Amino acid sequence: MTKSRPLNIFLAILGFLVLLLVAVVIFILTFDWNRARPYINNKVTESIGREFAIKGDLKVRFKWMEPNETGWRHYVPRPHINAADVHIANPEWTRTGPELVSVGSVGAGIHLLPLLHKEARITDLAVEKLAVAAERRADGTNTWTFKDNGPSQWEVNIDRVQLNEGTVRYVDGGIKLDLNAKAETISGEEAKPYGLRFVVGGTYRDAKIVGGGKMGNVLSLEREHINFPVQANATAGRNKLSLEGVLTDPRALAGIDLKMSLAGATMADLYPLTGVLLPETPPYATKGRLVGKNTGADWRWAYRDFTGTVGGSDLQGTLEYIPRKPRPFLTGAVESRQLRLEDLGPTIGADSAADKAARGRKNIQPADKALPVEQFNTKNWDALDADVKFTGKKVLRTHDIPINDVTTHIKMQDKVLTLIPLNFSMAGGQITSHIRLDGREPQIDAQMRLAARHLKIKQLFPKLESMQASVGEVNADAALLGKGNSVSTMLATSNGELGATVSEGTVSKFILEAAGLNVANLVFVKLFGDKQVQLNCGAGDFVVERGDAQIRRFVVDTDEAVINVRGSVNLATEQLDLDIKPETKGARIITLRTPLYAKGTFTNPKVGPHAGPLALKGGAAVALASLVNPLAALLPLINVSKVEPVNCAAALADATRTRNLAQSPSTVRNVQAKKPVPDAQNVTPTPSKK
Repeated sequence: MTKSRPLNIFLAILGFLVLLLVAVVIFILTFDWNRARPYINNKVTESIGREFAIKGDLKVRFKWMEPNETGWRHYVPRPHINAADVHIANPEWTRTGPELVSVGSVGAGIHLLPLLHKEARITDLAVEKLAVAAERRADGTNTWTFKDNGPSQWEVNIDRVQLNEGTVRYVDGGIKLDLNAKAETISGEEAKPYGLRFVVGGTYRDAKIVGGGKMGNVLSLEREHINFPVQANATAGRNKLSLEGVLTDPRALAGIDLKMSLAGATMADLYPLTGVLLPETPPYATKGRLVGKNTGADWRWAYRDFTGTVGGSDLQGTLEYIPRKPRPFLTGAVESRQLRLEDLGPTIGADSAADKAARGRKNIQPADKALPVEQFNTKNWDALDADVKFTGKKVLRTHDIPINDVTTHIKMQDKVLTLIPLNFSMAGGQITSHIRLDGREPQIDAQMRLAARHLKIKQLFPKLESMQASVGEVNADAALLGKGNSVSTMLATSNGELGATVSEGTVSKFILEAAGLNVANLVFVKLFGDKQVQLNCGAGDFVVERGDAQIRRFVVDTDEAVINVRGSVNLATEQLDLDIKPETKGARIITLRTPLYAKGTFTNPKVGPHAGPLALKGGAAVALASLVNPLAALLPLINVSKVEPVNCAAALADATRTRNLAQSPSTVRNVQAKKPVPDAQNVTPTPSKK
């Protein structure tokens, strides 16, 4: 009898606990929880420092045998709380409305056992008729940060979220976004794999946004590697955007992987939307994968394996955008199989008036100016840093020599833009150049060095029939420093050197005879066809100071003549002032050979013989005809003088040495002032060797 007493006590205690549990369950099931609403509202309001109110029914019920649970948890009863008409107030400063959140109804299932170690484990959160009106100011303050009560001792985890119809208004002063969205539930075949249809509208950095799409309505957060489907189409300003894909690991929103199509009138319109500085272009369209990765502190974005067109040009590659301080960073590689130079016209200021009109831009290029006056807009150069490699197989130019195999490394660092190197092939030869534009001051400091090697003469004149039988090569170098915000002003203020040599070959006799005004040979060539004249050499050398290019040497030697050129070309005023003196190596009958001039402007050049020598020859002919014999009139038109040939080896060696060793006036001044040209060691092209 005494041995059974402990067992009886145990059974009595167990029975009491069972009765207590039953009583608690009965209490929970039968208690009118609406009577607890004032207490709950007051405690939550006090805790968050913002008015909180449950204005509708508050109910609690238990559920057993949850189908989405496994193991022993499948048999543990779980309370489900349902609250209707729930509201959380906004701070007074916001312009989005008086309420941060308004919910028609919200239901949540809670695990009981985790509450013992202060974990609120919500298994299912179902929200219907959700309305959110949130705002973040430029200084970072926002409407969803509540009263600071110190570190919370509770941990909150949500397994699944189910959304129903609702609306969202979000204003972000930091990125100038004002967005409205409305969602509704869809069903049937349209719902696979989606559950919600939405429409959006608003503005982003002053660009109007209109769009819509579909997304899932059940968001699972309990496991990793869960994909949440998203599909959307939108227009932002003149840009059209299409997205389709998934949000990876929505629990932490660790990644985004979307198929993206983007098209618009010009890539420059993307700057207000993305903050990525892009040039003016013709209409563009691209398709690729937009991949985002959450690194914790920020997001890294990549536009992978994209293909697209810009005007009549094609592009492909991968670009990565990395947010960082003080500027974001754009890196990657882009390729093009065919690039039309006219598609780059707006970028380099070479677009025509018709192109500008088509893009709704005013043509500011004066009719009497040949050099582009379009201004580089450097105010946005500090929007980001960049390191992008570009490769182009073929560059098409409507009226000029085609360019092939373009390679360049584009860098933007602290408002300094460099293309080092910028290399390409043309006219059978190679061009190597280094370009540096420093936009840190109001006026750009520009540096350019260029080396041209083995350019074929006949390919330099592809549309001139008389040059197609010509052979020979041109080599040239240029080094210029300038200051200004357009190509025109950079050249107008430039200092430096220009030089070129022409190796042994042949050129059109017609071209030479036309330059020399040899009437008999000119008529002969026009009647019976052209022939080639042996070109022994040519050498030209200019020194440029404050935009004025003075000829130091310019001579062409052929088997039949030596041509010397003197004078200057003013890049500031775009004026020509050249004297061309051809001298024959043998006798010519019926020749008006006389010094020529080339004057006028780049847009309206004037070339002709100097009137004095020509008039002297004509007057002598008239005098001899009238005083002596009509046949004597031919004597002044017969050239019997003979010029000594140029020492081509010495001339070419001297010109090459001058180009490689001489210093431009600007460089001399910098050295004398002990102010070396910035990065001069990085802007010297390495010429190729034949």
